[in-house]
Amino acid sequence: MWRVTASSQHRDLLAAAVGELGGATREGQVAMADAVAEAFTTGVHTLIQAGTGTGKSLGYLAPALVHCASSGERVVIATATLALQAQLAKKDIPTALAAAEKVLGKQPRTEILKGRTNYACLLKVRDGAGDEAQSALLGGSEVVEATKAKKGTPESLLGAEVVMLREWAEQQATDGLVGDRDDAPAHQPRAWEQVSMPVRECLGVQRCPYGSECLVEASRDRARQADLVVTNHALLAIDAMHGQTALPEHDVVIIDEAHDLVSRVTGAASDELSPQLLERVARRALTWLDDDLGVDLLESSDVLREALEAAPLGRVTEPGTMTAAFESVREVTRRAFSAMSSKGGTHETAQGVDAERSQAAAAVKELFDIAERMAALKPADVVWTSERERFGRWAHVAPLSVAALMRDAVMGNATAVLTSATLTVGGEFENLAAQVGLRRSERVDDPAQVDDDVEMAWRGLDVGSPFDHRRQGILYVAADLPNPSRDGMDEVVLAEIAELVWAAGGRTLGLFASQRNAEAAARHVRAQLPEMTILCQGDAQLPELTRRFISEPETSLFGTLSLWQGIDVPGDICELVIIDKIPFPRPDDPLMQARQQAVAEAGGNGFMAVAASHAALLLAQGSGRLIRRSTDRGVVAILDPRLVKARYGSFLRASMPNYWMTADRETAVQALKRLQEARDQS
Repeated sequence: MWRVTASSQHRDLLAAAVGELGGATREGQVAMADAVAEAFTTGVHTLIQAGTGTGKSLGYLAPALVHCASSGERVVIATATLALQAQLAKKDIPTALAAAEKVLGKQPRTEILKGRTNYACLLKVRDGAGDEAQSALLGGSEVVEATKAKKGTPESLLGAEVVMLREWAEQQATDGLVGDRDDAPAHQPRAWEQVSMPVRECLGVQRCPYGSECLVEASRDRARQADLVVTNHALLAIDAMHGQTALPEHDVVIIDEAHDLVSRVTGAASDELSPQLLERVARRALTWLDDDLGVDLLESSDVLREALEAAPLGRVTEPGTMTAAFESVREVTRRAFSAMSSKGGTHETAQGVDAERSQAAAAVKELFDIAERMAALKPADVVWTSERERFGRWAHVAPLSVAALMRDAVMGNATAVLTSATLTVGGEFENLAAQVGLRRSERVDDPAQVDDDVEMAWRGLDVGSPFDHRRQGILYVAADLPNPSRDGMDEVVLAEIAELVWAAGGRTLGLFASQRNAEAAARHVRAQLPEMTILCQGDAQLPELTRRFISEPETSLFGTLSLWQGIDVPGDICELVIIDKIPFPRPDDPLMQARQQAVAEAGGNGFMAVAASHAALLLAQGSGRLIRRSTDRGVVAILDPRLVKARYGSFLRASMPNYWMTADRETAVQALKRLQEARDQS
């Protein structure tokens, strides 16, 4: 790590970065950068809500780079997804580094760090099965093109892609690179599985014959040499759960898209168990088991399947049919793992490590751990069963809360800055703070003056948005419509959707609570407005649908949860956002039910703390799709009258952008028609 005198302030670097983009200073962005820099100095955890258009990436990158340079301390940035990691790496960080060169005289070193399965594994590449003759005759990309040209089967194309990926991975190793999947040639997920290694099955550097060349270890070595490391929420969670072994040491962590943090940490700390998974692992392990134990392991899938079919769907709270099945699986996987583990827990042969046996044993051990966790029914876990149309019944286990994990293993080890366009619920930061382990009593107003008895001080700051939402957008709440029904969409609601899409001339993003509702609305609008193109999630892959929505004027796109947060469409491409109902969690969601019950048992309001807060954040995200730049105009139409009629309506509205609101349909229709007329005249 290197150190320079902190003569250059974060504001100077921010101004230089904004200048690199040809932009202008934004008051909220400067306020955010000031708050981030102050958090680094005081050690006070800071929650920053920075509305769309603030430029929050540069708002935290500028003080982060100055902090690296002046203190010699490493900064970790964790964002929600791999895609957002890539966006930072390819767009925002190069801009900030160019500014750092001007202001600091040199550039801090930055690296991207991902989970193990995002890097090629040389053991799988070199010792996995493959068509070596074909590989010798043709280069990898030629194999794929030749297979496509001959219109080969899906299996032959898959094989060709694996050959290509192996060739690419070898070149990465030769060139001293890390085999990052994002840098690989185009491929399907099944092909990548043939060249990457699940975490549990990794032999470890010391035992792997290619450990000295390991691409994953190369990525971690590079991260340990970096001043600023960009990772994702999932790896941050894994680091927290496994004693800070996944990320390099750091004193500061910036968590971007923090509204999604609890969900992603919960996902990383959850497990599933199914008969299909059991059977697949059992067949893989048979080679190293005697006949009786092999049969027992195979039959454990039938034991689990029968229990799942016999037990009611939903949460498992008491010992019974399901816990007996979990105990049975736990016992047979324990015996199988013991039998597969040779002296000292290693699998040595005359030629070295028996990699296949080690990996199969690791897969069995993972099933043992999951079954043991499910059988225990610990108060800190929620266990339930569910059914999927294609795969039948599964069992699940998830943590009731991740607050203690976050407090002890994230907040307790580094100063944390959490930021997003939507952090407040009902206008307050306390809900999210509690979910990550920060207590209401620990909130401070002045980070420079913190009482000694405050264990983990934090503050919340809303730097606003550069957009004038009241001038740019209308919030239309259809107060005259019936309340949403679980039986499907009412005809009057479908008619209203068609009228609004007609008034907008298409250019509509429809956000629906279920796939069934999205499809019903798409069918109705297509029938009523046959001259318009209505795309619906499920018609094609989402990236392709999004591309068409952006590139084809007057097209509309209807979909579900992934569109509420994952699409950014500025300009007149999207002038109407329709939300069919308040996005409360499903009433039969066992995890949400358990969390509501826990809040109620602690004396709180479970519905408001869990269900309403969940809906509020999604409403903020969904309604925020409309205004993405200062010239955008349009209408957000919410077809759920409870937003204005129910007692919790004001709480939900307080989380949304401050649009001008009306309950009059004609006002919304005329506003949309005026926008359409203005486009026609321009």
